[in-house]
Amino acid sequence: MTVPAFHRLLLTGAAGGLGRVLRPRLKAYCAQLRLSDRADLGTAAAGEELCPAVLEDKDAVHALLQDVDAVVHFGGISVEAAWQPILQANIIGLYHLYEAARHQRVRRIVFASSNHVTGFYRQDDVITPQAPPRPDTLYGVSKAFGENLSRMYHDRYGIETVCIRIGSATPAPENRRMLATWLSHDDLERLIVAALTAHYVSHTVMFGLSDNTTRWWDNTSASHIGYRPMDSAEPFRAEIEAREPLADASDPIARYQGGVFVNLGPYDA
Repeated sequence: MTVPAFHRLLLTGAAGGLGRVLRPRLKAYCAQLRLSDRADLGTAAAGEELCPAVLEDKDAVHALLQDVDAVVHFGGISVEAAWQPILQANIIGLYHLYEAARHQRVRRIVFASSNHVTGFYRQDDVITPQAPPRPDTLYGVSKAFGENLSRMYHDRYGIETVCIRIGSATPAPENRRMLATWLSHDDLERLIVAALTAHYVSHTVMFGLSDNTTRWWDNTSASHIGYRPMDSAEPFRAEIEAREPLADASDPIARYQGGVFVNLGPYDA
């Protein structure tokens, strides 16, 4: 029998779309999986602990991280929205998470960042994680903040973080853009596990994508994480290209890597 890599892992955002994907998968890597969200988490399975919490609640977040070996942080607002919800969940809530990690001596966090940190790069650009942020939304701004906050907590307090700029994590690619951005659910699991178990990660920013032929993102600088994608969008290319005509290159959605996000909002505060 394989011994789990961790005693207790925390998965935030466990009731969200990707949280529900990761919930049954992460259990294999720990003796106890602590699950948190502000939404209904259902019934605990064997080896699960349900701990509903609101990220804006400092005391609740500090309790949430007690006796945790590592955190997979998928909580917060995951789409473009009005400023106040993003501020509360993605900025104030993330600050509470890192302060709790400091106090509880949690040494590693996997942070679900987003490709929308760099959404205003062109689709004919190939960028590395070191390229300056060009967020396409307030949501993207909040994820850029998270990357910088986590860097400060590494440099000052030694908390290691892998910031994963997730592309399009869906069962299959759905459109031409996703031929470049697709991240299969199996590769998402591989990436999270690599980020959790790599010997030394320091503070690493990397893009979350499968082994796609069309590439906008170069992860060479994050090779020390040991992530090896096994899936590719290529088998879906012919069907997608036959179904979806080429877009007008002057359309911002077709010009920029952020796709439809570059046209979202503004939202009322």
